[in-house]
Amino acid sequence: MVVNTNVAALQANEAATNTNNRLNSSLEKLSTGLKINKASDDASGLSIADKLRTQVTSLNQSVDNGNSAVALTQIADKAMSEQSNILDVVKQKLIQAKTATTSAEGREAIRKDITKLLEQVNNIAEQTNYNGLYLLQDGTDGSTSRNGEATQAISFQMGEKSGNVIVSKEGVQANTAGLELDALRELGEGEMTVDVAAENMAVVDKALDTLNKWRADYGSTQNQIESSTRNMMTEATNLKSAESIIRDVDYASESANFSQQNIIGQAGTYALSQANATQQNVLRLLR
Repeated sequence: MVVNTNVAALQANEAATNTNNRLNSSLEKLSTGLKINKASDDASGLSIADKLRTQVTSLNQSVDNGNSAVALTQIADKAMSEQSNILDVVKQKLIQAKTATTSAEGREAIRKDITKLLEQVNNIAEQTNYNGLYLLQDGTDGSTSRNGEATQAISFQMGEKSGNVIVSKEGVQANTAGLELDALRELGEGEMTVDVAAENMAVVDKALDTLNKWRADYGSTQNQIESSTRNMMTEATNLKSAESIIRDVDYASESANFSQQNIIGQAGTYALSQANATQQNVLRLLR
């Protein structure tokens, strides 16, 4: 028997220290709700979980991008819908001007009406934008000129990779120049005749066809964006679930582990006290 080195106490103390560390780690997990609080908890798991989190963050932002893009396409569609309604009225007035029962004065009134209506077609094209991005004619230079050029393609970022984009078709020019209606808009005084009305009926029909084609392009882009958005929402949910499996603590399992370590810790404390007590037996030899 030795007194100078209490090996039993040292062993009991080492075990108690390890148990206390595990107990503290378990408490940390229970208090944060996370199974991985630092790299030492699970180095590979942390790396995977962080990558999944980045994916989810990227996808969630892409979903926001998609919602904004849908709003953009809806703005363009509603604007062109109003332009289409205006052209319907223009066609109606041309039909009215073509019939023999309409007087010269009536045709003059129709001419003025058509001029004003087509000015509004231009106004809509000049004003329709999303956050400064013009949708019905080119406005990248900040211009709202009456005869703005055709739009460029619009690119929407719809994924975590740089190549995950949806691009709208270019070439929308929903003003009287792009719809080839300038000649009708610029009719001079007294120029609305039966023949002029007859000639321009087909012109308006062609303009309506062109406008409907552009609306269809925006509609197809919107459908594509909405489909991509739904897919990314599902993907983000599944990735978040995968991250949760790696990162989040299972409270039932960890509570059981905490109770186990707590009991072991109490037993270790008792063992340490007994290791110290056994050394007192040496005193019996000295009496």
